[in-house]
Amino acid sequence: MTGMSLGDASRHVTSENPVFELKMALVRGTEYRVFKNIPPHARALVHASREAHADGAAEYLVFRDERWTYDAFLNEINMLSAVLEEDLGVRKGGRIALATRNCPEMLILMMAIASLGAVTVFLNAWWTTEELDFALRDSDAKIVFADAERIKRLTPLAVDLKLVMIGLRDGEALTPLKYSTLRDSAGHARTSEVDIDTDDDFAIMYSSGTTGHPKGVVLTHRGAMNAVFTWLMQAAMAPLIDPPPPDAAEAPRPSVLIVTPLFHVTATHPMFLLSLPAGAKLTLMDKWDAHEAARIIDREGITRFMGVPTQSADLVAASRDLCLSLDTLDFLGSGGAKRPAAQVVELAQAFPQANIATGWGMTETNANGIGMAGADYLARPGSAGRLYPPLQDLKFLDDTGSEVSVGEIGELTVKSPCNMRCYLNNPEATAEVLSDGWLRTGDLGYIDDEGYVTIVDRKKNIIIRGGENIACLDVEGALHRHPAVAEACAFSVPHTRLGETVGAAVQMRAGSTLTVQEMQDYLSDHIARFKIPEHIWIQAAPLPRSATDKIDRRALRAICLSKLNDLEGSS
Repeated sequence: MTGMSLGDASRHVTSENPVFELKMALVRGTEYRVFKNIPPHARALVHASREAHADGAAEYLVFRDERWTYDAFLNEINMLSAVLEEDLGVRKGGRIALATRNCPEMLILMMAIASLGAVTVFLNAWWTTEELDFALRDSDAKIVFADAERIKRLTPLAVDLKLVMIGLRDGEALTPLKYSTLRDSAGHARTSEVDIDTDDDFAIMYSSGTTGHPKGVVLTHRGAMNAVFTWLMQAAMAPLIDPPPPDAAEAPRPSVLIVTPLFHVTATHPMFLLSLPAGAKLTLMDKWDAHEAARIIDREGITRFMGVPTQSADLVAASRDLCLSLDTLDFLGSGGAKRPAAQVVELAQAFPQANIATGWGMTETNANGIGMAGADYLARPGSAGRLYPPLQDLKFLDDTGSEVSVGEIGELTVKSPCNMRCYLNNPEATAEVLSDGWLRTGDLGYIDDEGYVTIVDRKKNIIIRGGENIACLDVEGALHRHPAVAEACAFSVPHTRLGETVGAAVQMRAGSTLTVQEMQDYLSDHIARFKIPEHIWIQAAPLPRSATDKIDRRALRAICLSKLNDLEGSS
């Protein structure tokens, strides 16, 4: 049986399946294609998805030795919603921060907060006190749920920022207010009746940009819901594009393993939120351990795994060490960073039953974007895939804002209802990237005549270390804090496992001396550990400059990498 084209499958599903019926909607002055019949907001999504989980009876959430049915999970959301409103005074539009490693309470709180029309502020669990201070001031979040390590970093800020800190798990020993006590005091569970508009704010997630501080990406309910149903529609289209054989066994219930941090959009959206309407079981890890992940996949029958490329490579090695086939896996995706082309074949050989997949998306797009899997990906391992239908539009622009031709390199620019509302408190940065619904992504690439997109470079000075976005100016700002530093420039250094790591060149002030270790120790108080340069080149001479008298980052990087290669070659 011959399969449909991507376009034909999209047209068939949107015309035949009422769930994916389209309409036009005016959003903040711009018209978009949107799904007509999907839940309008997160509270409606979590309740409407109960039927997909055996009317609430199916096992839904697994964390270590703890297990919840869907109804038990929904009950927890309703109880916490009541506690937030009645005991903590949370109201529509209020901002509540989460600062913790992955744990079930993050998911429960995220949905309880959303159920009240309030806004979850996701704080990066690796941030220092300094970085947490900026985000809390920027978001004006006063209530913070945190685990022990984050409470220690937040404590110096508590009085000045008037924080109400509520301990989660090991954090309960450090705070007067405890999650378990609040939960037990609820006494009852009830569904919130607060009126929520689909264009109300849903979450704030911080994303590194070209400025020294991270930018708060404001996401709406409409954006998140339309992204979720875009991915759900790809699953509905798949058998039309690649029809299964007539005697194919019924597919098992989807079972998802979350291994990336829930303060990133990859974990919250195409993993957690999608699991709700997809009827998928969810298993959560709080920290990456490849051998433990392999054992969980084997034990829980995991079908869907998505992580940064290094985690996929680690999983291959772990499965071999443990002699586990992991043959329940049918989807092995990559998010956060581009997978090396050589890894695509290796994964296909290690897990022949799985569709090896890749994708491109941003916090600013609610993770919606581009992707492909299986034979398409094996044939084009350097590509990011094709635009997910049916809501998005795409074009590539030159520096003047004019559209370039097929095959020519330009800045990837996308339009969809999934795009962010704005950067929080930053209208200038918002105006730089958003215009008439179009989002300029900062990624450079091209599209071929079959619609496949290849990303070739980043217009922004961003380093992607194992899926973590690191702004060069963020690192440089921390380096410049040291009184001995006259100039500093950060750049990416290739890394076989992480893809990229951070490098920096530093010019010292006259008469100053400093070792690499001393600089790294100093930085540990100012930026998160993953941002600290692994390689630092220290020199007395000025850093090279371009014709416009700016530091020539590209030339400097080439010089430093040449020195590194010479050093490694002689060792």
